[in-house]
Amino acid sequence: MPPHAVNESKAPEMKDWLPRSIQCLRNYNTHRFASDVVAGITVGLVALPLSMAFAIASGVAPQAGIYTAIVAGFLISALGGSNTQIGGPTGAFVVVVYGIVAKYGLDGLYLCTLMAGLMLVFLGVTGLGTAVKFIPRPVVVGFTNGIAVIIGSTQIKDFFGLNVDKVPGEFAARLEVLARNFRTFSPAATALACLSLVIIILFMRYVKKIPGYIVALVVGTLLVVIFKLPVETIGSRFHGIPSGLPHLAVPVFHFDLMRPLVAPAITVAMLGAIESLMSAVVSDRMSNTKHNPNVELIAQGIANCASPLFGGLPATGAIARTATNIRSGATTPVAGMVHSLTLLAVILFAAPYARFIPLCVLAAILFVVSYNMGEWREIPALLRLSPLEIATWLVTFLLTVFADLTVAVEAGMILAALVYIRKVTETTTVTRVTEQYLKEGHVHILQHKEIPPYVAIFRIHGPFLFGATDKIDEIISQIPQLPDIVVIRLRNMTALDATGLQALENLVAQVRASGRAIVFCGARQQPQQMIKDAEFHECVGEENICENVTVGLERARSIWAHRQLREEKTALA
Repeated sequence: MPPHAVNESKAPEMKDWLPRSIQCLRNYNTHRFASDVVAGITVGLVALPLSMAFAIASGVAPQAGIYTAIVAGFLISALGGSNTQIGGPTGAFVVVVYGIVAKYGLDGLYLCTLMAGLMLVFLGVTGLGTAVKFIPRPVVVGFTNGIAVIIGSTQIKDFFGLNVDKVPGEFAARLEVLARNFRTFSPAATALACLSLVIIILFMRYVKKIPGYIVALVVGTLLVVIFKLPVETIGSRFHGIPSGLPHLAVPVFHFDLMRPLVAPAITVAMLGAIESLMSAVVSDRMSNTKHNPNVELIAQGIANCASPLFGGLPATGAIARTATNIRSGATTPVAGMVHSLTLLAVILFAAPYARFIPLCVLAAILFVVSYNMGEWREIPALLRLSPLEIATWLVTFLLTVFADLTVAVEAGMILAALVYIRKVTETTTVTRVTEQYLKEGHVHILQHKEIPPYVAIFRIHGPFLFGATDKIDEIISQIPQLPDIVVIRLRNMTALDATGLQALENLVAQVRASGRAIVFCGARQQPQQMIKDAEFHECVGEENICENVTVGLERARSIWAHRQLREEKTALA
């Protein structure tokens, strides 16, 4: 085949740019529709308290969160590149939105959201959405930890029902004011919030099919109505939620604000891109599908352009709601559209009852959300990395909490770039070729070695650092066709970082989930030290990390022999 024919075959076709909602119509039927409706209603009810809680935490009226989930959520599902992604307001935006509203007002927020939406459309159309992969794991975990801490701190007032007129925006000042006024806590609000917290945790652990958020919201609201508890509610603070459709109204855009809002808009766009693509990846793993990142980003951009026109907030893919959607039986984007229509039905027919919802219950819900989004389990693994990577995470975390999210990400990326440069330069060596060198290298070469038919060998060539880890998809995409044992040859992998290590852990999980075994062999000094420090053996098994490909093939033969013996015993039994 001539070269130009190869290029044409790899060029994206027009159908690749179609939203998944259209592509899924080919095999759609009443059974799938019924599953999507049930899932959509379920996740819509879950999204109700979360949307209101995120809006209140962001310093705006609760209906702004619901409008976001209705308008942006519908567009993300209808136009996106993922089968089961659920869009709407998320905790990632709370800190940024709160700061924008405090400094520039609602008009500034609407302009910033529109600018971020246009940036996301640009990223998707140009294919630059893949640029988000160049944000390394320590930076992502650092600002996620920081956002979780900030969200949690903003809910202390409502959780305990403190009598505080105004809570400062700065973290340290906020804690000082809350501590000074803690004696004003409300026993009724505290007890109701703790009860809600217990309900959510118990349902998340023992009754996973029923959303604990909804149970806590209903129980808390009924207790307030029945016993007339003296706690602050949506009605007492916000005078309830307006009934009816969200009104289309073009906000007053002050174009003199565009320049100072460029940095916050970039932050919103990057957070939206990262969160939505992370959520889409989770969706792919749970539903065994493959999303289109560029189409997804275009949909996210259009949704963020439309949201401010209806008084909404920035929106992105919501990982927890997406997971709930899939567990509830969703198979296509129709479920996401039903989720938005469910919320629309709520504000059309049940808005008057929202005034009874206690704010302490919403605070309890956000406490759980902030804990879950914090990725705290990543910290022990990060602390086993190099001092520079630990510093990258810590600086990003501290700047997110005590300074500004934009500054935190910028500083984190600068440190990450320095780490990248150092890791790459450390791989450059100058050594003399000796007879001993040639003898030691013989065990690593594949030439003249017999590769059994039950073994597939892949090699990773070059630095396996953030920005390059998506190349592991070359192996993941072939898993269903691979033989029983996969050997990953690391001899030519010159450098490894936290993001690369996480990609290898994900590979191990997916290979083993398919019933296959995986063996790693031949790691050089820096990757070998990284694997050792991160205790990678706990993930793959000490015996499956081999010195060279010769030992790796011996290990593969041992695994095969053990499997054959086990199958024979099973057959005899």
